[in-house]
Amino acid sequence: MTTKSMMLALAGSVASLALMTGAGLAQSSEPFRLIVTHLEAPLVPNSVMDLAAELGYFEAEGVDVELVRVQQTPSAIAALQSGDGEMANIGVDALLQVIHNGATDFRAVTSPNKSLPFLIASKDDIATPADLAGRSFGVGRVGSLDHSLSTLVLSSQGVSIDDSEIISLGQPDIRAQALLAGQVDATTMSIGVWSELPDTQGLHVLIDQDAYYEGAPVVNKVNAVTGDVLAERPEDVQAVIRALTKLSRDFAENPQMWVDAMVEARPDVSTEVLEMLAQSFAGSWSVNGGMSVEELSYTSDWLYETEDFADFEQLALEDWVDFGPVDAVLGELGTDESMDPADR
Repeated sequence: MTTKSMMLALAGSVASLALMTGAGLAQSSEPFRLIVTHLEAPLVPNSVMDLAAELGYFEAEGVDVELVRVQQTPSAIAALQSGDGEMANIGVDALLQVIHNGATDFRAVTSPNKSLPFLIASKDDIATPADLAGRSFGVGRVGSLDHSLSTLVLSSQGVSIDDSEIISLGQPDIRAQALLAGQVDATTMSIGVWSELPDTQGLHVLIDQDAYYEGAPVVNKVNAVTGDVLAERPEDVQAVIRALTKLSRDFAENPQMWVDAMVEARPDVSTEVLEMLAQSFAGSWSVNGGMSVEELSYTSDWLYETEDFADFEQLALEDWVDFGPVDAVLGELGTDESMDPADR
């Protein structure tokens, strides 16, 4: 029996027990459509949504989740607004914008993957962030997300990115290739892009993804629902959050479990890369639902200082977040104090 088969059999047993005991029952026989903006399980903790479906975790909670795959955030928001889905994984910036544009009942209820898995990589002779002074630093463009976040991260290290020569290069893979070719001395990229570089000799990770998020704790994506879904299917919303939280905890406790599941989901990626990624995600799982008040507030404060929100009055946290569903789940499961603060 394969690892996946064993996991599915176990999940099926749990689901049967839940049905027999009356626990974990969904309130609707209709599918609960979860809209995602990736076409296959991504090489980040967001894969927990795909794998919860594959490994039977949603079924074990008594909810029939159907993944609806779209290619871009606007399509996800449009699907949620038109009733073509019950929950959507979208950027916090997009959520705030759609609320400002009239969808005032949209609320974030959980975040399966809070942060972009960014890191700063550099040439080996740049031993510390302070050594970036006078060296070239590749960004997407001045004012881009990677530039803005890296400015915050370096500032937290007592370093000004303005002391470097900023070079606009475009997408992360292009920046990575420029670093590899010696055209820039340092740049920001995702852990996934770093892992796919064919040869990193002469390069190293200057600031890893955990330190990067610590320096700029900006929540990138949340799972949002409409007011109608919150009112009409609250138990199903909680069941989805409970499944994602349980699987996140299992992956945090046993990284090899994520590797084994991803080998099945992404046979195009080598086991060695998956094992490296699993270790890098050790502290990144949303074991408490990913809804830290401090981090969400920081994210909101930061976004409203950007050009995209210059014309908007800042929303209060309760105007775009509903902690009720995730707090109900944590009331059942308890909190995991090892990571992902439940600071409410």
